[in-house]
Amino acid sequence: MLRAVLSSPINALLVVVPISWILHVILPDSPWVFITAAASLIPLAGLIGLGTDQLARRSGPAWGGFLNATFGNAAELIIATVALRNGHIELVKASITGSILGNLLLVLGLSFFVGGLGRRMQKFHRTSATNTAAMLFLGVVALVIPAVFDLALYGNLQAHPPAIDYLSFWSAFVLIGAYVGSLIYSFTANRDLFRPTHGGKHDDPLLPTSAAVGVLAAGTLLTTIQAEILVRAMAPALARFGFTELFVGVIVIALVGNAAEHYSAVTAARRDEMTLAVEIAVGSSAQIALLVAPALVLYSFAIGPPMSLLFNALEITAIALSVLSTSLVVVDGESNWVEGLQLLSIYLILALAFYFVPNTG
Repeated sequence: MLRAVLSSPINALLVVVPISWILHVILPDSPWVFITAAASLIPLAGLIGLGTDQLARRSGPAWGGFLNATFGNAAELIIATVALRNGHIELVKASITGSILGNLLLVLGLSFFVGGLGRRMQKFHRTSATNTAAMLFLGVVALVIPAVFDLALYGNLQAHPPAIDYLSFWSAFVLIGAYVGSLIYSFTANRDLFRPTHGGKHDDPLLPTSAAVGVLAAGTLLTTIQAEILVRAMAPALARFGFTELFVGVIVIALVGNAAEHYSAVTAARRDEMTLAVEIAVGSSAQIALLVAPALVLYSFAIGPPMSLLFNALEITAIALSVLSTSLVVVDGESNWVEGLQLLSIYLILALAFYFVPNTG
């Protein structure tokens, strides 16, 4: 377990976990409760990812694919379920948007930029990347169609008739079915569609199976606790910093939930393992769109009120632009630092747009 804690410099932020507990007790209305809880989620997401990765390496590509499907975005799923239980439906939608944008533009852009510094170009597995991007496009269709339905029949995105909820409910089953199909493929083809098998010294497991399970369980439990603290402390933080719930979901929650994967992708790119870096970025986005988002829709129907897949116009545009941008840069199987800078620029422009959305609450 100690080896797991010392395996990444990001894990130094684990000291923030007890600090957030203390602040939550003695200063419950302080914005520092939100800040420390958010910071603590960064290493905890990394521990979940580490435990999953260690178990996947011991189980082979097929079962590795299943483990990645189950726990690959566990931190984001936990945060979102806690937010749903507390009635923050728009925050959950914004975090879904932010996770897709963050992985496709920020993570992939930073990987291209950092990996490309000092190199003329880098190559990655084009077929793998485009296959995953195609799966992502399926998810984007399901996220966009409810808005198109509302606009076509009612002329705006505020109508939200019951048909939107039913459309979202059944679309969730279609998306999960498509994801199950990808898992079946991973078993029959003996490879993980969303995480490539990469050779070299990094393939040796760092932890025994029992320790990997322990890291995964501890990370999941602590993430649930910290997510509860984060959501409960959000209102004072919004009032103090003037952020909207939309901005917090798209930028802040998405960043802390994906920070550990961001670090892994960028370090892999710097080692010139671009196929791994691209699959982390694009594959994680596909998991969000095809598994996490529909799972949250079905969960919301179980606890009520239901969450639909009806996103606002800015979120829809941002998702569509991020998928289009990613498709353009991965189609040739090559990358350089200029392409990374372009993706980062798109992310910053979109982040500014979400920041300047007025607070109507």
